[in-house]
Amino acid sequence: MSGGAEFDAIVVGSGAGGGVVAGELAQCGLRVLLLEAGRHLKADDFRRWEVKANHDLFAPTRFAPLAGGDVIAFLGGRCVGGTTTINTKVALRAHEEDIAKWHAATGLTNDEGEAFSRADLDPYYDRVEKLLGVRERSDWGPCVHTVQAGFRALGAELEPVMSYTDPNCMNYGSCLQGCPTGAGKSTMNTYIAWAQERAGLELRTQAQVERVLVEPRGGRLHAAGVEYIDAAGERHQVRARVVVAAAGALATPPLLRRSGLAHPAIGRHIGLHPARLVYGLFDTPQDSHRVYPISAHCMKFQRDADGGFVLEASTVMDPVAFATTIRDADGPLWGDRLVEALRGYRRFAGVLAMVNDDNHASIAIDADGAERIAVDLQPPELARIDAAQRFARDALAAAGARRIYHTGLFSTHTQGGCRMGDDPARAVVDRNGESHEVRGLFVADASLVPRTMSVNPSLTVMALATRIAEHLALRLEQPAHA
Repeated sequence: MSGGAEFDAIVVGSGAGGGVVAGELAQCGLRVLLLEAGRHLKADDFRRWEVKANHDLFAPTRFAPLAGGDVIAFLGGRCVGGTTTINTKVALRAHEEDIAKWHAATGLTNDEGEAFSRADLDPYYDRVEKLLGVRERSDWGPCVHTVQAGFRALGAELEPVMSYTDPNCMNYGSCLQGCPTGAGKSTMNTYIAWAQERAGLELRTQAQVERVLVEPRGGRLHAAGVEYIDAAGERHQVRARVVVAAAGALATPPLLRRSGLAHPAIGRHIGLHPARLVYGLFDTPQDSHRVYPISAHCMKFQRDADGGFVLEASTVMDPVAFATTIRDADGPLWGDRLVEALRGYRRFAGVLAMVNDDNHASIAIDADGAERIAVDLQPPELARIDAAQRFARDALAAAGARRIYHTGLFSTHTQGGCRMGDDPARAVVDRNGESHEVRGLFVADASLVPRTMSVNPSLTVMALATRIAEHLALRLEQPAHA
C-alpha cells in the first residue's frame, strides 16, 4: 500500500450498506477497517426492554417541522449492524417502476450505457437473498387474519412478506429491541461476524467520524483516510486507499460537507418514504405485540398510478412508543382518554401505511455546525398520505374495529442525499458509488438512491452495496498509485 495507508479500505457505518461492503471486501483478502458510532451488542444482550433498547441501539430521534405545525420523526439504528439490527427484516426487491425513476433523476446507466434497470440489480439481489436465507413469512398470528378480513371486504388482499429471518424466529415481537434468538439476520451477525472470524476484519466501535481526509494528488482531490473521535474523546487519524461513507442518509451528507465537499446536490433530494401507523381497537385480544411484527402486506396500491402507497400488517408499537404517539382527529391523546386507550393495548391491531414520495426533503449544516432537516411535501404527496390513512382506517373498520387511532408521520426508510448517477451536475456519486468530486471516496448506503422506493429499501441497499464492493475489490486488486 502506498502513501502510508494503513488499510485498503475504511468503511464508515455498519448497516445495510457499510456492513455489506466491509464484509465483502474483507473476505476478498483486503485489509478493512470498519468504524461504527454505536456499540457492539449481540443476541445475548438483547431483551424486550423498550426504553433501554432505544438508548442502546437507536440513534437520537431527529425531527423536522411540517407545514401546519406538525413534525415528522426520523428513526434509525446506532449500533453494529445499524438499522438492520433493530428493523423487522422485511426483504423486498424494488419495483421496476421505482428503479426506472433513477435514470430520469440522474441519468444513471449500467456498464453498457443503457438506462439502469431492475435487471442490473437482480444478480445482486440473488446473492444477498441466498446469503441471508430470505424466506416467506406466512406464519401469521391471529391479528393478521383479523385485519385480512377488512382488506378483503374492500377488495384488497394481504400477502406474506419475504424476510431475512431464519426458522429460529420465535415470534417474540422484539425485532425493534434486537433479536434475542439471532434469527434476524442483521449485517452484524452475518457479513460482519463472518468477516471478523474468517478474514480478520477490524471493527472499532463508538468511533464518531468527523471528516474524511481529502488531499490533492496528481491534479485531483483524493480521499486519504478519516478522522474520528473515540469513546474516550481522543481524536485519531487513520489512512486508507479508499474510504466508503455508509453512515446513513441523514449522516453521510453532513459527513461529506464537514469534509469540504461542495457538490450542490449533497444533502438534497432526500426521500422520506413517509409512514404512519393506524390502529384499530377490537373487542377481543389481538396481541399484535406477540408476533413477528410485519408478516403481511398489501401491494395493490404500490404503483403511483394505483395510489402510491403500501400497507403492512399487523403491527403495533411497543407500550412506551404507543403511549407517546397515539392520536385521533382531535390530536394526541392525554389524560383519561390516553389511559382508556392504553387499557385496551392487547386489543389493538395496526396497519403501517407507507407512501411514495418525490424527494422534497434536505439536510444541511448551518453556520453553527448544527444539522437542519427541511421537508416540503407537495400536494400529490399529501394526497397519497391521506389516501393511505383513509384506506387503512376503512380496512380496520371493515374488520370490526370499534375505535380507530393513528400516529403522526415518521420516516424509517430515509433515502437520498448523495444520489448516484452519470450526470455530475445532478448526482453526487457515479454508478459505482464513487464521488464525482473526490477520487477514492465512495458512498454505499441509502443516500445513494436517486428516487425513493415504494418498499422497504434494506434489501436494495444491500444489493447496491454488494455491487459496489465487487467494483472496489477489482479496483483494490490493482497496485496502488501515488
